Amino acid sequence: MEAVLIQAINRLEGILAGETEALRAGRVVDLSEVSNRKNQSLLELTRISRGVDPKTLTGTLQERLGTLKGRLEENRRVLSLHIEAAGEVSGIISRALKEAESDGTYGSSVSGVKRGA
Repeated sequence: MEAVLIQAINRLEGILAGETEALRAGRVVDLSEVSNRKNQSLLELTRISRGVDPKTLTGTLQERLGTLKGRLEENRRVLSLHIEAAGEVSGIISRALKEAESDGTYGSSVSGVKRGA
């Protein structure tokens, strides 16, 4: 049972590492696909762990779970930064559009002359 659980932990860590690395490198990430893979992996871990008595965890398994916890936290932190940055960019774009609309930049023109001018 422990070997199966460790394999599941390794798979989840691989998913987390790939997503975290891609976000840090600024590569395009299909967050929906990665989220589905993480959810499936977490479901797998949940199902496997139902048969494990926490009192009987070996040192190796405790260490692997500790590592997984760290990777989850690192992934959460990078995702949070990514979401914050996306929010800032959308705010900048929104403000720029509002400013452009207010100064007539997007107003209709005829032969390069703005209407109402």
